[in-house]
Amino acid sequence: KDVQKEREPHAYLSKEEVKEKIQCYNSSVTDKLKMTLNANGIYTGFIKVQMELCRPITVQSSQSQGRCPHSNNETAFYLPEGCVNTLHISSTNTVREVIEALLKKFFVADNPAKFALYKRCHKEDQVYTCKLSDREHPLYLRLVAGPKTEMLSFVLREHETGEVMWEAFTIPELQNFLRILDKEENEQLQILKKRYAAYRDKLEEALGGVWKPG
Repeated sequence: KDVQKEREPHAYLSKEEVKEKIQCYNSSVTDKLKMTLNANGIYTGFIKVQMELCRPITVQSSQSQGRCPHSNNETAFYLPEGCVNTLHISSTNTVREVIEALLKKFFVADNPAKFALYKRCHKEDQVYTCKLSDREHPLYLRLVAGPKTEMLSFVLREHETGEVMWEAFTIPELQNFLRILDKEENEQLQILKKRYAAYRDKLEEALGGVWKPG
């Protein structure tokens, strides 16, 4: 189970330290996702973000891009568990920009303010999570921690904590949630019916063997 951890203050690196860190980082990379240092001091690289969303997301079809939000070409569904996405970003990109880019990449129509980016660290046989502020820079955190996701990984979750604030959702989103719940309820009902039908068949078979005339 994750342990919530307070945000740790950090000092930003000098240009020379950034250069050395990037050289060390690239020498340890095993998946070819290296960082590149530009002449202006800005560097680019890749981060992987695990999607841990409890509620369904609303996705626009490619045909509905640019139209008014929450059109009929939207679908709400649950992301599969353990879904991980890779983003190419720069050292100037903030957490808020990363969230917006991630949602845009997959045509997610939901308000970015509903989501938060967390960092997950492994220390002393425990897993710590900390919600990042909107102004932090994920690529800097990736550079300092190194390329190993065991040392640092990023997780996207719903922003709200505790009880769900349903009033923050639009009418089309709530209607999509109801449709999904109805579908899941019907699927679970069919599974239960099949399970109990199988039990009934076995019981009747057993009873037939017990009461069968000798």
